[in-house]
Amino acid sequence: MRIATYNVNGINGRLDILLRWLKESRPDIVCLQELKAPQARFPEKALEKAGYGAVWHGQKAWNGVAILARGSVPVLARRGLPDRGDDAESRYIEVITGGVIVGCLYAPNGNPYPGPKFARKLDWFRSLTRYGETLLEFGMPAALIGDFNVMPTDLDVYNPARWQDDALFRPEIRKAYRDLVATGWTDAVRALHPDEQIFTFWKYLRNAFARNAGLRIDHCLLSPDLAPHLTACGVDRHVRGWDKTSDHAPVWVELSL
Repeated sequence: MRIATYNVNGINGRLDILLRWLKESRPDIVCLQELKAPQARFPEKALEKAGYGAVWHGQKAWNGVAILARGSVPVLARRGLPDRGDDAESRYIEVITGGVIVGCLYAPNGNPYPGPKFARKLDWFRSLTRYGETLLEFGMPAALIGDFNVMPTDLDVYNPARWQDDALFRPEIRKAYRDLVATGWTDAVRALHPDEQIFTFWKYLRNAFARNAGLRIDHCLLSPDLAPHLTACGVDRHVRGWDKTSDHAPVWVELSL
């Protein structure tokens, strides 16, 4: 089973990019973030034609998450984290597919630091951590996948000194990520590539992609039941080089299920 995550940065504006990558990579499960589309404008028919069923949680102009399944429609389990009301910001969706619980998330950015947006980001991570513990208690294989908007270590950012006061790299949010992982999750990329500098995001500004001035903010966390099945993982970096593409690249894991 190949599970992937991709922040598309506007699903309708970059639909051709998404369809091109799906045809090339053929992942079994895909978690999408930053749809930037209301519920009624999700391109369900185009994805069906490409061979993918979908569930989604849209929002006008911002945010939005979706999960695609190749050859089937994933079974929706949840929209929104349980202690965050109706999740008006459309940041979490969850399905059960192939005997695996897959949670797709788009964490808040949190900038500027300091300020209320950063405080809300930390609060959102506390909610995610609490719910992550609940998922682990279910006893089913589970994955939390998406854009966490966190660079966990210095290895995950091209120039750590320049990011010290950014909400994606503050010590508080890195600790929040560590606390989440410490409850029992495995960071798939770091499990297989503990010392390699791997990026998933490059800004559009200052020729960042060509200079490889990137960040690793898109992550795949696996439960103890799922982590032993991890056989490979990677980043489809070349997709970031396509014309009119997202500023993120797809990240994927291979599981021997």
